[in-house]
Amino acid sequence: MGLMHYDGSMAEHLVKIGTNGRFVLPVEVRRALGVADGDTLVVRVLDDEVRLSTPAAAVRRAQRAVRPYLQGRSLSEELLADRRAEAAGE
Repeated sequence: MGLMHYDGSMAEHLVKIGTNGRFVLPVEVRRALGVADGDTLVVRVLDDEVRLSTPAAAVRRAQRAVRPYLQGRSLSEELLADRRAEAAGE
């Protein structure tokens, strides 16, 4: 069972590293991430920590990082306009 925060949420789990660096994600962690057998996870090392996330969560993180620089712009609309201009010029 994992260690719990004072509010009852999951804080951390202790896992052992096995053969070839393998470890088992506790069921509570798999449920929290919404992952099942065969799913893919993104593994990052940040500030001397290993962080696991789903590809969808990694995309959401990237979108949040870029959002302040868009200032109301739609990159997809800009791309479509560029493609239309290129097609018209051919």
